[in-house]
Amino acid sequence: MRLPLPLLGANTLLAKKMVQPGKRRLLLMAFSALWLCAVGAGLWVLWEFENSPGVAANPPAQWPSDSRIERATDRPTLVMLVHPRCSCTRASVGELAELMARARVRPKAYVLFLKPPGFADDWEKSPLWHSAAAIPHVTVVRDDDGLEASRFGAATSGQTILYDAAGLLLFSGGITGARGHAGDNAGRAAILALLHRDTIGQTGSRVFGCPLFASNNQCQSQETRSHVLTPD
Repeated sequence: MRLPLPLLGANTLLAKKMVQPGKRRLLLMAFSALWLCAVGAGLWVLWEFENSPGVAANPPAQWPSDSRIERATDRPTLVMLVHPRCSCTRASVGELAELMARARVRPKAYVLFLKPPGFADDWEKSPLWHSAAAIPHVTVVRDDDGLEASRFGAATSGQTILYDAAGLLLFSGGITGARGHAGDNAGRAAILALLHRDTIGQTGSRVFGCPLFASNNQCQSQETRSHVLTPD
């Protein structure tokens, strides 16, 4: 039996209305899946970025004889090398402040700020400079053309090196557990143990930060990426 045309049209319209909610649910599920994939990919990129160490230093086993930094002869000497535009190094400077506050045997401590050739005077005096200068018993020094960084074999901002009173290398590495992350970490613990002469076998750790000899634009790019992935 054939249905009358008006009734057939009504049934077709009813069928379309019944299908549309299903399509909307499928679209919603598809968009939700895409959103979850995007979030997952973003978190993975963030994790990779934060946990990718920089190039480790290759410091001399003996304090470099041509260094213009005065080494202490009655206690260890600590040197941190910093790119003034590396946002990741804020955590390293914060960890240095914590280290100096906890140390029962306080080292003679320097933070050397790279100043590449051709940049304006005081270019190196970024917020990082002022943060480091505010740490008690820490001396900040401008490292013109990165000469001192080269003498200590440093390649990554935040690289921290410790020599004993006789000028022998004790430790080389970073004092954060990940890029831009403050908190307890193996590097800081190792330095404190060495200062306190505790039993410890660790004399190095991974270092997290921008390339020390990167151009200003490259380091700013790293900083922008860090801010995008980890908003203030």
